[in-house]
Amino acid sequence: MWVPGVGLPSRLMLSALTRAGRFCILKSGAVRLMDVPAGNRRGLSDYYPHLMPSVGFGKSSSRVYRCRSETKRYITSPRVAETLVRILRGKRKSCQLFLECNPGPGILTRALLESGAKVIALESDKTFIPQLESLGKKVNGRLEVVYCDFFKLDPRSRGILTPPVMTSDMLFQYLGIEAQPWSKGAPLKAIGILPPKTERSALWKLLHDLYSCTSIYKYGRLELNLFITEKESGIIKKIMANPQNPGLYQALSVLCQIACGIKLLHTESCLSFGTYTANGQLAKQKHRESLEQNLCFIQLTPHRNLFTGTLTPFNYDVFFHMLRQCFMKRNAKLIDHLHSLSPIDAMHILKQIKKDKDVKVIDMYPEDFQHLFETIECYKDDNYKWLYDDFMEDVII
Repeated sequence: MWVPGVGLPSRLMLSALTRAGRFCILKSGAVRLMDVPAGNRRGLSDYYPHLMPSVGFGKSSSRVYRCRSETKRYITSPRVAETLVRILRGKRKSCQLFLECNPGPGILTRALLESGAKVIALESDKTFIPQLESLGKKVNGRLEVVYCDFFKLDPRSRGILTPPVMTSDMLFQYLGIEAQPWSKGAPLKAIGILPPKTERSALWKLLHDLYSCTSIYKYGRLELNLFITEKESGIIKKIMANPQNPGLYQALSVLCQIACGIKLLHTESCLSFGTYTANGQLAKQKHRESLEQNLCFIQLTPHRNLFTGTLTPFNYDVFFHMLRQCFMKRNAKLIDHLHSLSPIDAMHILKQIKKDKDVKVIDMYPEDFQHLFETIECYKDDNYKWLYDDFMEDVII
């Protein structure tokens, strides 16, 4: 059984055979890396940014981190903090470990500690670190404070990194957290609020990391508990959509539901959250629209059996590509997409997945797409199974 951290198989080094036009053919499970621009490679590439050796977790960085240019929300209501603790802790009295992302003034941190939990506070704003460290001195080692931005772990760019930007390997090794087999439970629970201006891109990065089992998922099935803005046709509705919600259903929906168990745990008004000024004072919310919005608290738990079938961290790129191709023309018939996805006879594929020739992309449930991928990937009568379009490399979904 596969566990995080194993080496890449030799088949990833196979070159694709080029055909006429912009298409090439991939053998079963092969993911072409050689011709992909460095900026587009994720997860399976062989490089990591490096942490500047002279900078420690507790020392000031010589590089200015522009956290003030990014809006961050913080929990400012003790009532909300207590509600979240009840949801996450239940009646447990054991010392659970929580990774709190950007705790800010520490409202939720205190509530977690009072429940008997142990907390690792990853704070990206130095304004809050002294008061968090002061709190840590009162709880007998149950609070660890690290100058780190959880949502900027393992950035795609190359080069030297300085805290709060760092690699997950540096963070987890510093904390003494070891990788757990995928078959075991979550090594810890992470809690945070997705950055409001980059919710979509942050979620996509987490999905790439999850499917490739890199970054935080190199250490096991980390459970994420995140606040996401509830907007009309927003992300929260899209990740939970299916063919019964055709206007919201997209590749993001399929990937989230195949990878994770998704639970909507709580909905809270934006009035229970706040932003802080440069001197650490609570700022007034100016926009009426933002005041009327809610934030949804969702739980994303990676499925234990995600990688026990045909789908693996080594061929997930092909699965992503298949969904990109299909949802570019979401109202088209599936059979029309199959002609550009695989050289295998389209009618034979439809017969194997028990679908009619007139079935459309938006009629396919997430498990149907997984079955489609497995059917093509496991086809034994043809050496070449996937047609790969270079154009799709630069498509953002």
